[in-house]
Amino acid sequence: MATINPYLVFNGNCEEAFLFYKSVFGGEFPYIGKFSDMPSDTNSPKLSEEDANRIMHVCLPIGETILMGSDSNSASGDVVFGGNMSISINVESKAEADRIFNGLSAEGNAFMPMADTFWGAYFGMFTDKFGVNWMVNFDENEKQ
Repeated sequence: MATINPYLVFNGNCEEAFLFYKSVFGGEFPYIGKFSDMPSDTNSPKLSEEDANRIMHVCLPIGETILMGSDSNSASGDVVFGGNMSISINVESKAEADRIFNGLSAEGNAFMPMADTFWGAYFGMFTDKFGVNWMVNFDENEKQ
C-alpha cells in the first residue's frame, strides 16, 4: 500500500523546525544531511558557506508516516509559504490530540482550537511558528 510522506521546504530554518517537531513528537532522525555532505561535482558551482550549511534532507518518523524536509538554496531560490498545504495528524486519544496540538501550535496561530465536531471527531487546526498548516484529528468512531 502507498503511504503519504509530507515534504516541507524551508528558507534556511529547516533544522530549527525539525528539532522543534522532534521535541513534540519524539523519536530520532534516521537521516539529516547538509548540502555540504553532497559529493563534489566539478561541473557544479561551489556552494556558498550559507548554502553548504543548509539542510539537504531530513526525515522524522511519526507513527507510520515520515515527515521529510529540506532547505531551499541559492540555485532553487526561496520558497513561498502559502495556504495550499496542511499536514493532517490522526491520533489515538483526545489526550494525545491535545498534547500534539498544544506543542505544535506554540507561538503559532491556533485558528480552530481542538473541539468535538459535528462529524464525530475531536479536531483542530493551526499554523505553526514556521508557517506550516496542521490539522489534528481524533476520531472516536474509528476506535470502537
